[in-house]
Amino acid sequence: MEVIETLRHALGEATGVVALTGAGVSAESGIPTFRGKDGLWRNFPVEELATPEAFARDPQRVWEWYDWRRGIIHQAQPNAGHRALAELGRRRKGELTLVTQNVDGLHDRAG
Repeated sequence: MEVIETLRHALGEATGVVALTGAGVSAESGIPTFRGKDGLWRNFPVEELATPEAFARDPQRVWEWYDWRRGIIHQAQPNAGHRALAELGRRRKGELTLVTQNVDGLHDRAG
């Protein structure tokens, strides 16, 4: 609990907050990460799906893979991490900058 209290105090004193997120924040929502323990690149070679050369070789396969991913993202819902960051942003009244590489839209959907 001491760590939480320290964080709460630091957030209360801060004039601005920056949160950095990546694929891990959306993993709890059921969106597979790329490089984690069960990451997509452990099952699918990146060179076969996410390069211009892969698209040139087999565009249908690449489109089908990205469509499969879009389907997963469409079904996913924001999780507690997304909602907590959204609430922090509301409480900070615009003093939160969220930096993410995620393209799933879950941060936006959380508010």
